[in-house]
Amino acid sequence: MRAPRNIIRFGDFTLDGDTRQLIKAGQEIHLSPKAFEMLLLLVRNRPRALSKADLQERLWPDTFVTESNIHGLITEIRHALGDQARQGGFVRTLHGFGYAFTADADEPTEPDRPPRTSDATFWIIADSQIRLVEGENILGRDPEARVWFERPGVSRLHARIVVAGDDATLEDLGSTNGTWVRGARVEEPISLRDGDEIRLGPAVVTFRIRRAMESTEIAQ
Repeated sequence: MRAPRNIIRFGDFTLDGDTRQLIKAGQEIHLSPKAFEMLLLLVRNRPRALSKADLQERLWPDTFVTESNIHGLITEIRHALGDQARQGGFVRTLHGFGYAFTADADEPTEPDRPPRTSDATFWIIADSQIRLVEGENILGRDPEARVWFERPGVSRLHARIVVAGDDATLEDLGSTNGTWVRGARVEEPISLRDGDEIRLGPAVVTFRIRRAMESTEIAQ
């Protein structure tokens, strides 16, 4: 049985953790990868307030940043939500401490889209073969990452591949050393092709597509 999507609704918005989209009235509201990650953290931890130190550790585990970076992301989030700092709205500021998401939110327990019917399966080939799942697949040093690396130079949340039916899309998550495919740095989401070589900082893996009618063995 297919697991429910990672969706949270609040106000007029839908926050989709699988596709990493913020939707309002059927339209995607743009957020930078770090701003999306911060909003997701605040919403998932609601109504508990997260300190600035906690946010910094989760969003930039390998890098020292100033409080201005956090404030900039909060400003971006508030702009996307049409939130006013002094009115509270969705995100509340706890002066001298951090921030909290205070609006009511709903997490549906049923899938919002039909089950996957594609005959294609998607794989990452490195030291081993890792099958990607429908929805979001994180690549990085985070122990919860679908494709996990124990290697310096790879960020904790380095990149992600989103699988949707017959398509797989690669996106950098604000990594320190960048994500590269087909010799070019990934600056925005890009569709992957069978055989694409993906470089995450110093680590290199290969993206492969296998279909039901093909051999059960994946050539490396």
